Amino acid sequence: MKIYTKAGDTGTTSLFGGTRVEKNSARIKAYGEVDELNSLIGVILADFEGIGYLLGIKPLRGGLLRIQSELFVLGADLATPLDAKVKVTRIRKSLITKLEKEIDNWSTSLPQLKNFILPGGSKIGSKLHLTRSVARRAERAVVDLSKQEKINKNALIYLNRLSDWFFVLARYVNKLKKVPEKVWSGRSR
Repeated sequence: MKIYTKAGDTGTTSLFGGTRVEKNSARIKAYGEVDELNSLIGVILADFEGIGYLLGIKPLRGGLLRIQSELFVLGADLATPLDAKVKVTRIRKSLITKLEKEIDNWSTSLPQLKNFILPGGSKIGSKLHLTRSVARRAERAVVDLSKQEKINKNALIYLNRLSDWFFVLARYVNKLKKVPEKVWSGRSR
């Protein structure tokens, strides 16, 4: 099977269920942002090959792989209108609950935030902060889509919680690697 079909050469693509839409539609933008988020996680996982097994971070690799799989579910969910006559797995509340439990678990070992912190820290921690901001961008795209079409409400909640998950994970990784957080002073120099 060839990777290219030429069907999209005119600027349209097919959703699950066969409906053709413009490649710049809100639906395509939304799951395109999710795809970019998934690819960024792949970059982080590549770093795990070199240094990710240090300092107890090894179990986090499995969590990132799980999130990649969940993002494929989210992409399929967003690529399939709710009224489509095709069955697709959709984001469920249980996936959101799992993210919340992990956030709560990591947060217990972190200092309470009293100020904003600057994104950064270790190499992986910094990439996790970047991933959080890409998750927020994907969330904004899904909000735009939800203003135009009905979507699975759990899709938006999942992305909101996932960005929090990446934020707390970045802090947790930086703590494991003994890289202190830099507090934002509220003023520029």
